[in-house]
Amino acid sequence: MNILGLDEAGRGPVLGPMVVGGIIIPEKKEKIIERMGVKDSKRVTPKRRAILARKLTKMFEYKLVEISAKEIDLLRAKGVNLNQIEKNAMKEIIEKLCSEFDVDKIIIDALDVKEGRLQDQMQEFVGPSKEVIAEHKADDNYLAVGAASIIAKNRRDQRIDELNRDYIRKTKDRNGIGSGYPSDPKTKAFLKQYTYDEMPDFVRRSWGTVQKIKEAEENLQ
Repeated sequence: MNILGLDEAGRGPVLGPMVVGGIIIPEKKEKIIERMGVKDSKRVTPKRRAILARKLTKMFEYKLVEISAKEIDLLRAKGVNLNQIEKNAMKEIIEKLCSEFDVDKIIIDALDVKEGRLQDQMQEFVGPSKEVIAEHKADDNYLAVGAASIIAKNRRDQRIDELNRDYIRKTKDRNGIGSGYPSDPKTKAFLKQYTYDEMPDFVRRSWGTVQKIKEAEENLQ
């Protein structure tokens, strides 16, 4: 049996892309990746994630979809919410991998508060030939989803590292941009350096953190 695991990285941050990953793990190889240390990416150090991601992407078929900050803002402005953006990316991965490789079961880390609703929607999308499971904490409970979370988070880490290096090179500000999460003091300090209209393309302008900056500017006018 071949299992397609799906997960995302970067839903919450105010900086950088959201990355959705899918990877096909044959059930007979699950013990191997378990011995490798595959688990939810949040429980793996960045260095170890990078090593595991490199191994996993050499061993198994996979696909990553990146949605840039600018794309997220444009879609949200058109009324497409974050759940739908993520679902569309997952559908793209499912369509691509299932058309090229044998997949028997699809397991998704549920993005919807009602996991059953997401499961029904994705089951309808793939049809009756494959079983779909959508669960909260699937990245903890299923090795294939843990593997997907690792490759997605590693790609997200790479993109943030690239943005950070580029920002430091251009500005000589050694504090950098931080992790991209709104609660990160470095990210807060980075955002405060810009007016709303000056924000770089990799800032999600539709996020509440940035909207507050815009509102504060408008109140001063």
